[in-house]
Amino acid sequence: MRIAVAGGGPGGLFFAALIRQADPSSEVTVFERNRADDTFGFGVVFSDRTLEAIHEADPVLRAALAEHGRHWDDIEVRLKGERIRCGGNGMAAVVRRTLLLLLQERARAVGADLRFSTEVTLADLAGYDLVVAADGASSRIREELGPGLGSQVETAAAKFVWFGTDHLFDGLTFVHERGPDGVFAVHGYPISDTMSTFIVETDEASWRRAGLDAFDEGLPPGMSDLRSKAYLEKLFAEHLEGGRLLTNNSRWASFRTRRTRHWHTTSPRPVVLLGDAAHTAHFSVGSGTKMAMEDAVALARALAGHPGDLAAALAGYERAAQPPVRHIQDSARPSLAWWESFGSYHDALEPWQFAYHFLSRSISDARLARRAPRFVAAAHRRWLDRHGAAPLETGFEAAGWSASGRLLDVLPGADGAPAAVRGRNDLPLSATPLPGAWGALLEAPDDEDGLPDLSWLAAAGATLVAVHGGTALTRTRLCEEARMRAGLPALLIEREPDRDRALTTVLSGRADLVGVLS
Repeated sequence: MRIAVAGGGPGGLFFAALIRQADPSSEVTVFERNRADDTFGFGVVFSDRTLEAIHEADPVLRAALAEHGRHWDDIEVRLKGERIRCGGNGMAAVVRRTLLLLLQERARAVGADLRFSTEVTLADLAGYDLVVAADGASSRIREELGPGLGSQVETAAAKFVWFGTDHLFDGLTFVHERGPDGVFAVHGYPISDTMSTFIVETDEASWRRAGLDAFDEGLPPGMSDLRSKAYLEKLFAEHLEGGRLLTNNSRWASFRTRRTRHWHTTSPRPVVLLGDAAHTAHFSVGSGTKMAMEDAVALARALAGHPGDLAAALAGYERAAQPPVRHIQDSARPSLAWWESFGSYHDALEPWQFAYHFLSRSISDARLARRAPRFVAAAHRRWLDRHGAAPLETGFEAAGWSASGRLLDVLPGADGAPAAVRGRNDLPLSATPLPGAWGALLEAPDDEDGLPDLSWLAAAGATLVAVHGGTALTRTRLCEEARMRAGLPALLIEREPDRDRALTTVLSGRADLVGVLS
């Protein structure tokens, strides 16, 4: 079989090597529009827990990380002068250019033909039995195929920019600083003995106030935003400890999450998507490089497992590769939402609770405790020191209504909707103001674009804000809006009891109370 791979990034190169090993009779040609030693960005990071399938398929990544990478176990969160560490997060990173050169070497060694400085279209690849589109998030091949694949993009509100730095962090480090223009955050991690990756995120309002929107995006790729470099070096000078920021196509962007319903087509000819061409997930949760390499493993196995039946192989690839990608994207959505709102958390939460809130954004208290028992125990102690009781056993009182704990029963009305919350006395819930003590009942929307303005609640006399409906994410976001913007206690209403999730919600400060509709 003659296979053309459009895109010589990690996913395309890894697939070329794997399919040549699985089927030495196949003819594999990789076409890459850039030169062999061109690369944008600095490092790629991998979680220890996610690498098993890649390592089993080929040892090239394991060797790259062992010989050229950096490994760490702790995550550090820096906020308001405090540094809080959380263990149990085994991770490793390597310089992207180093990884690419090793993958190129591996692909050549097993007989793949690599052609650089060559951009291709589907018409250019007419003589191949299969085209693998591994040409990135802006895939030209995917766009040529038209809308039939069902590819959709959601653009985040937050802004981010990638730099490197000659300051060497000792592990994955999150730095949060409120400057004169707003709150900015760093994801920093070492990628070699001399360099770290330095990703900065902020909200659009802070970005504009700082004048960082002045860079001309029409400049050709490779040109970096030097104004932002100077601004951020000054803002994070304490954490850089005399180090410099390094540029490589460093310019601001908004993260684009891509989801694609169908990853292949056989008409008018067989084409299959791989990596960012099919899907993306926010870099705070999903490594695009790791996901692309896992796609490569799944595609090579499917092709080897269905010799002579390309349609069955491509369908098998989708069945194997799509579920783990959906899982990562589903986990990434709460994380991305966190980064879109972290300025509010920075101002409203103490450093210990901010760190717990951040690290529990996609994981429950029990799961986090298995990974980092000392970190979770310290968060529980801080709550106990402040309140004198465990989180769910802590009493609550507001405007004449009180409860002995934070996990409560919610009583339904005749229509099945929440009507009152049990406490020492029942508190009526209503979507409209009531005389006396009452809870403002809000139904969360199905997506974040529909989150309502809560400014009216502060003057309406509500005791608390009770939130139901919507999705887990929109319910949580609405509770946080009530607590952190409207200044009112929030009750998160769930349909099913889940003590672990309720504990996580209260300890993190996402809501003051959790109710279960009985």
